[in-house]
Amino acid sequence: MKQTLFCLLFALPVVLFGQFRGNTTPDYDELISVYKTLASKHNEIELYAMGDSDAGLPIYLCVLNGAGDSIQTFEKAQNSTTILINNAIHPGEPDGVNACLNGIYEWIKRGKVTKGMPVIGIIPAYNVGGMLNRSGTSRANQDGPEEYGFRGNSQNLDLNRDFVKMDSKNMFTFAKIFHGMDPDVFLDTHVSNGADYQYTMTYIASLRERMAPALADLVYGEMIPHLEKKSKESGYPLIPYVETKGETPESGIVAFNDLPRYAMGYASMKNSISFTLETHMLKPFPKRVKATEIFIKEAILWTAVNAEAIEKARNEARDWEKSLEKFTYNYQLADKKDSILFKGYEFSKPLSELTGTERLKYHQDKPYEKYIPWYRTYVPKDTSHIPDFYVIGGQCTKVLERLKANNFELIELKSDTTIQLGKRRIQFYETTKSPYEGHYLHSAIASELELAVVKFRKGDIIVPTAQKNKRFLVSLLEADTPDSYFAWNFFDSYLQQKEYFSPYVFEDKALEIVEKNPALQVALDTMKETDQEFRESSWRQLYYIYTQSDYYEPTHNILPVFEGMYRQVE
Repeated sequence: MKQTLFCLLFALPVVLFGQFRGNTTPDYDELISVYKTLASKHNEIELYAMGDSDAGLPIYLCVLNGAGDSIQTFEKAQNSTTILINNAIHPGEPDGVNACLNGIYEWIKRGKVTKGMPVIGIIPAYNVGGMLNRSGTSRANQDGPEEYGFRGNSQNLDLNRDFVKMDSKNMFTFAKIFHGMDPDVFLDTHVSNGADYQYTMTYIASLRERMAPALADLVYGEMIPHLEKKSKESGYPLIPYVETKGETPESGIVAFNDLPRYAMGYASMKNSISFTLETHMLKPFPKRVKATEIFIKEAILWTAVNAEAIEKARNEARDWEKSLEKFTYNYQLADKKDSILFKGYEFSKPLSELTGTERLKYHQDKPYEKYIPWYRTYVPKDTSHIPDFYVIGGQCTKVLERLKANNFELIELKSDTTIQLGKRRIQFYETTKSPYEGHYLHSAIASELELAVVKFRKGDIIVPTAQKNKRFLVSLLEADTPDSYFAWNFFDSYLQQKEYFSPYVFEDKALEIVEKNPALQVALDTMKETDQEFRESSWRQLYYIYTQSDYYEPTHNILPVFEGMYRQVE
């Protein structure tokens, strides 16, 4: 037995036993070499190049307890309880990279038991471009490892903001992996910046208010208490992610709003149990790796034991989602606060020797344990009725490409068709003054749905809402949602007016228009009486008359995404 174990251990890559178990983490080539060696030596370990990254190198998926080839493995994953772990979305935060290697080593050492085990998928390195951009200085506040990758990818995108807009090749590959695995549990590994405190591991769970009730009850009622108990027993107690309401934790911590732009928000909107693992930057790298190992191990064990309950809750979640007639969104943090027992450090604000102003200083030699405010209740600001279907202009190729990548059913019109439905007019929006992840993101969006008879052309696309992941679909296509395609600038060209008028020519025509429309004259007079700027601006008055006339282009501020019931107008 000892000889067999010795041969097995000797056959494993050296990196699993020393080089990357201290204060180092592998680069991309070293990491993939390890996984290729593991897959070549163990039938229970599979490795697949799943698609391109923006760096021109593949994104791999490692599967433990698969079925032998990618098609069969995906079929098994979709019919089994499945966990997907995503590593190095921020390659400067490589704790999950090492933790998964160490976990695989432990699994091999214990005999590679697969009975009762979930299908486990591991993305060894999602942000390949960031992995290639290595240094030991880009994360100034972090304690190790000696070298690591960079947050931005090859396009300098933060890939943890790309799950809706899909600007990267990486995200198209991720969508292929995610829908192939259909994970019941999704874990995304990170390292946190922010306040100082005693915990090595924190976690983000999806907003309870946005989750399907069955999944919310299972996650918050059973899974989180179990993970907290087991992590504490292992010497690495858990706390929710420390996003402070004020400058320090004493002001309270705030539940993170996991919008679908983020990895876990994307997964959660598809009814996967989702967590972001956030180790603490100021803890030594080996301790952070160990805390990540423990969380992942306990999540796997809990999933294995509770597989039946998880599958039941996800089925109930899909049925709940299928029955939804309204979609709630724009969740806002409520004033309500609970309390949570927190292990922190006292702080002071001495004068800085460098700047001569106050600085924040935590005192690790003065730990405390006390209750602090916990703001974890969100309420939806807006609600919209879910249409039976959308119709999207066939010219919207970027939007249609992304819907297709997310496995939505798209039905192409085979002939020109006239349909009575709702067209959405944008009335107001705000836009960031500086770029955000390559976009000028819109917010505070207000729109109005107008009933219209619209002529569609052959090749335009019907998207029924009675399909899997309905909430995610609506969150993309309803303009007012915070991560809609409109918010991410996919329809900005429809906000620009293409035709105008010359005032000296239009003046006489405007007079004719007003004389023929007494109601318009009343509205014009009222606006002149109540708005001094309007009264003193001939352009504004003429433009207002223009917008109320037949000369104003009917498509201005109308999105090419229409909403309706299944009825056709003859």
